[in-house]
Amino acid sequence: MNLKDVQSQKDNRNIPIDKVGVKNITYPIVLLDKHKKQQHTIAKINMYVLLPSHFKGTHMSRFIEILNENKDCIDIRKIGKILKEMQNRLSAEKSYIELNFPYFMEKQAPVTKIASLMSYSCTVEAYGDKQSEELFLTVRVPITSLCPCSKEISDFGAHNQRGIATIKAQLKEFVWIEDMVEIAESSASCDIYSLLKRPDEKYVTEKAYQNPMFVEDIARNITIKLEKDVRISHFTVEVENFESIHNHNAYAFIER
Repeated sequence: MNLKDVQSQKDNRNIPIDKVGVKNITYPIVLLDKHKKQQHTIAKINMYVLLPSHFKGTHMSRFIEILNENKDCIDIRKIGKILKEMQNRLSAEKSYIELNFPYFMEKQAPVTKIASLMSYSCTVEAYGDKQSEELFLTVRVPITSLCPCSKEISDFGAHNQRGIATIKAQLKEFVWIEDMVEIAESSASCDIYSLLKRPDEKYVTEKAYQNPMFVEDIARNITIKLEKDVRISHFTVEVENFESIHNHNAYAFIER
């Protein structure tokens, strides 16, 4: 059956569209896992292309076709191939893809060594044209901080809080999510754990007390480590503490 291709018809308004495509696709993906080789998770995916001014519309179904053809292993090293397929199949000069997903890591409690799963919210963003590609990895890591000022001025105790350290890195080569998580966790007063027994609670409480940090300290600690990583060309660091004694959050941001 010969059906009319309306999307490919000429448009006379002479206005290109910077991004057109499909958004908020819920889709199972398989990621590379540093310790277990592969990890299955669920992503929210956005896929776009630049639409030239002379096309009326894009072919939305082709985005899903490309996704289906690459479903078995979505990893950073394969993103460039997907971008090129989007450009070729949709006659586009530029293409974009964004994947938002939870990434799970098994983590042992510090004393009892009981294992439990921690989830980390991650985003992979990539865009490219016929000549080049840019790739970004964002990892959001829950952390603990203990206030140095509170410790200094109090006769006993000090207030602490849970926070989020967010690292967004532009990659020159492959970087494990686990590496980014380790950089953030090791830069704070203490880690966050899913499961702690009483000996573990004692340990993390005392570790944080012995390692007080402002959001400024944590952001600077992360920055020092990222600056030494040759796999990363550009990055931003955000640290936000959900204050336990104030009705506001503490925040720090660094860009390099």
